[in-house]
Amino acid sequence: MSQGDEQPRVVIRDKRRIDPVSGTVRAPAGEQPAGAPPGPSTADPSPGEQMSENETVAGPEVTPDAVAAGDDGAGDTARQLAERTEDLQRVTAEYANYRRRVDRDRTLVVDQAAERFAAQLFPVVDDIERARDHGDLTGAFKVVADRVLGVLDGLGVEAFGVAGDPFDPALHEAVLHDTSDTVEVPTATTVLRQGFRRGERVLRTAMVAVTEPAGGAAPEPAAQHATGTETTPGSGVPGETPAAG
Repeated sequence: MSQGDEQPRVVIRDKRRIDPVSGTVRAPAGEQPAGAPPGPSTADPSPGEQMSENETVAGPEVTPDAVAAGDDGAGDTARQLAERTEDLQRVTAEYANYRRRVDRDRTLVVDQAAERFAAQLFPVVDDIERARDHGDLTGAFKVVADRVLGVLDGLGVEAFGVAGDPFDPALHEAVLHDTSDTVEVPTATTVLRQGFRRGERVLRTAMVAVTEPAGGAAPEPAAQHATGTETTPGSGVPGETPAAG
């Protein structure tokens, strides 16, 4: 047959998505995944299968069930996000509480250690004050005394208890009592031992002699009647009548 007698070549394109031979779904051209076994190509149609080039292939239909499934997935994601956010907020609050508790405990331990150390120096300070009262706080002894007192100052410990202070049971320990017309309220007239405090906390009370007003020393008559006893003149025993001579 001569070259001029050749018949025009007919090209048939098979665009069916289902392979009629194997029954499998064909991947569209250009969308076949990498590594997948090559399936029937639209460029190599099966013999005897013909399809018009103007025929289009319908895409996947969007059904109400698919839309509902998408909404359920979005709802699950939002719910999981809210749960994770709540977990994160709870963990953050627990950590903040833990930090505050640790800081508070650390401060408490430091305060207790400072108070115990200061309490061991109180007898030394008492000796220093007695030496000061006798005029023996001189020379090298004075230098050491000043350093000891400086340590207490560095710990925030201050001494209290001065003659003339009003008597306060929370600050003073009364070991001696006296009466006088020169005072109007109970007064610490003599300080036998200084007291110490750190901030608002009293570490040691001051040992003092208390002087009370003279009028407050004598018991009131009402107090005698309250006891149910009666003192007869000339008798030292309440409620006893002296024998006749």
